[in-house]
Amino acid sequence: MPTRLIANALLFQAGWFACVLGGTSWWLLVPLAALVLHFCWISSWAAEGKLVVSVALTGAALDSFLLQLGVFDFATTDTLAPLWLVLLWALLGTTLNHSLAWSAKPIWLAAVLGAVGGPMAYFAGSALASVSLPLGQQATLWILAPIWALVMPLLHGFAHLYREQFRLLQLARQRR
Repeated sequence: MPTRLIANALLFQAGWFACVLGGTSWWLLVPLAALVLHFCWISSWAAEGKLVVSVALTGAALDSFLLQLGVFDFATTDTLAPLWLVLLWALLGTTLNHSLAWSAKPIWLAAVLGAVGGPMAYFAGSALASVSLPLGQQATLWILAPIWALVMPLLHGFAHLYREQFRLLQLARQRR
């Protein structure tokens, strides 16, 4: 496995732990540093930047919606997903073209990864952070698994779209 893929996965994991354990503290500098390092290592800032922002906004909207439905209860907010969770989504965006690229094709891999990994990440995060699952673990699993089975393919669709836009832009520049 190439060093950059391993580094990408490790930066994601370090950022994940810092967000979940650090919440609103100075530990949030860790995921910010991971994002900066990621952008220093990649060559396609435009495509990756759009992807990371799209994933962060999508995730913030989804988790804010689930918060409003009572699936989550964050001790720090009752209206919008907290900053640390939005940073987690941004970090997830950094993995789609790199350490999680393997899950894009066939698309069912993304759906299975989402259905299993999404709820597992929330359960682990809720055990470590100030997040409760008011509906209980089983009901939350039945809500999150199908959502994440759709979300991961959607996020890979974003990654593909921005990669393709970047490729077409590069071709147009070469032809000039």
